Amino acid sequence: MAKKTAEIDIGRTTDDERPALKAAFSQDPHALREPKENNLEIAIGHEVRAFRKKLGITVTDLATATGISLGMLSKIENGNISPSLTTLQSLSRALGVPVTAFFRRYEEVRNAVFVKAGEGVELERRGTRAGHQYKLLGHIDNNTAGVIVEPYLITLTADSDTFPAFQHEGMEFLYMLEGEVVYRHGDRLFTMQPGDSLFFDADARHGPEELVKLPIRYLSIISYPQTRGTIS
Repeated sequence: MAKKTAEIDIGRTTDDERPALKAAFSQDPHALREPKENNLEIAIGHEVRAFRKKLGITVTDLATATGISLGMLSKIENGNISPSLTTLQSLSRALGVPVTAFFRRYEEVRNAVFVKAGEGVELERRGTRAGHQYKLLGHIDNNTAGVIVEPYLITLTADSDTFPAFQHEGMEFLYMLEGEVVYRHGDRLFTMQPGDSLFFDADARHGPEELVKLPIRYLSIISYPQTRGTIS
C-alpha cells in the first residue's frame, strides 16, 4: 500500500499543529557552548555511558567490574569531574576499549566546505537526462550531527526531456531560483516559481512534472542518516 503524503502550510497552521512546530524550533541556535576545554569532562562522560550501554550493562555492573563507586561513576558519566588516568584505564579494561576512545568526541574535527560561485562538482544521478545538470555544492561525511546533507544546484534547460520520478530515504528541501515548474510529490502537484519552496518526505515519489518556463534553476537539499546508504 502506498504511503499517504501530507503537507503543512506554515502560514496557516492550526491549533493542533502549532505544538509540533514549536517543538521543532525549540533549539536556540545562538546558545553558544562553553569553551572547548571545559567540555572535556562532558565528552569523556558521554563516551563512557555510550560504551556501557552498548555492552548492555548497568552502572552497578560497571562499578563491580572496575572497583569504582557508584557515586563516582555517576559523576563521570554526567561530566561533573575529571577522572584520573588510573580510573580511565580501569574503565577501558572493563569496557573493552582503548583509553583514547574516551576522547573521541572531544577531538572530533568540525568541518566546513566553501564553494565559490560557478564551482561545485558536476555529477550524474540516476535518471539524469540531457539538459539536466546536477551540481553538488558540498559534502561532509562522518560528521558529529549523524546526518548526511547533500546540497544540489539543479538546472533544467530547453534540451531537457521527460523528467523521471525519484524516490529515496530521507527528507528533501527545494528552493526555486529561476523559471517555473510543476513539481510532483506523491499525488499532489505544486506550481513553483522563484522564491517558492517545498519541504517533503523523500520516500514518496517526486520530481518535476511539467517544465513551464525555462531555464529552471532550483536548490535541492537532501538529508538522511549517515548510517544509511547513499542517495541515488
